[in-house]
Amino acid sequence: MAHDQPRRRTVLHFALYGAEADQPWVDMVHYERIPLRAGRFDFDIEPHVHDALIQVLYVTGGGGETFIDGRTWAVEAPCLIVVPARSVHGFRFRSDIDGHVITAAQSALESLAMTAAPDLLEFIRTPTVLSIDPDIERGTSLDALFQSIRHEAESHERWQFTAGAALAITLFVKIGRLSESARLSAGSEQRTMTARIERFRALLDRHCRERRPVASYADEMGVTTGQLSRICRATFGVSAIEAIDARSIHEAKRLLGYSTLSVKQIASELGFQDEAYFGRFFRKQTGLRPTEYRSSAHDRSLPPGKGSAAG
Repeated sequence: MAHDQPRRRTVLHFALYGAEADQPWVDMVHYERIPLRAGRFDFDIEPHVHDALIQVLYVTGGGGETFIDGRTWAVEAPCLIVVPARSVHGFRFRSDIDGHVITAAQSALESLAMTAAPDLLEFIRTPTVLSIDPDIERGTSLDALFQSIRHEAESHERWQFTAGAALAITLFVKIGRLSESARLSAGSEQRTMTARIERFRALLDRHCRERRPVASYADEMGVTTGQLSRICRATFGVSAIEAIDARSIHEAKRLLGYSTLSVKQIASELGFQDEAYFGRFFRKQTGLRPTEYRSSAHDRSLPPGKGSAAG
């Protein structure tokens, strides 16, 4: 979860961290291993800015945290970190960190994206930490892309920058696809959660006069008891058994207030073994005996001035 970063007094401007900002990095795609660069600074890289350069890190092992423009993210492999130009950022890695980092001229990448796929600008310009689900990573693998960028960065062949920039755009196509898949997955999970909540409510209405255990509801919903309790806590702030009991109490109050059934009959209607057990259950949940609740409910329903006691 993101939270505010501690206030720092000085933000340094670098091309690459530790390199002067006025060096000519305008036409470059640079590659390094994360531990090689981070290890030079004891894995703790203070807040700084790259005025013209964007960085993408692919964390393949270990983790830590990163802070970008006032927000802090936890970093756990595998994940991608996008740090656009002019973003104040820093890292605090564990010593087990591993992975790749590329640095490129952002204006050049934006020019390519504007021509080929303007929608990619969102992913180039937005700081993010994107967890990678291996099950949804299709097409060219991230490792292969970073290794290809590494080859171009280290080959010094003709059109080296053009090839590196093209591969960087391919990387952002990958980032865009993974981001959209993550959004769709989150939306799908929310729809599944909503459907399960409505299903549970319907089952509570149907079985509120039965003393069914949590496992019975979970089986009918096709989830585990643990999943059902997590759904209830996330939605209602109570456990599954507490939600079941609350629906039972609601039905008991309705019968006590609006029916002529005796307390014993109501206990039987609601699936309780005997009247005494029902009475203890009701008092524990409401603070009142069933007869006390019935009396107060009847008093509330009388017209003004019509008390229940003889005058």
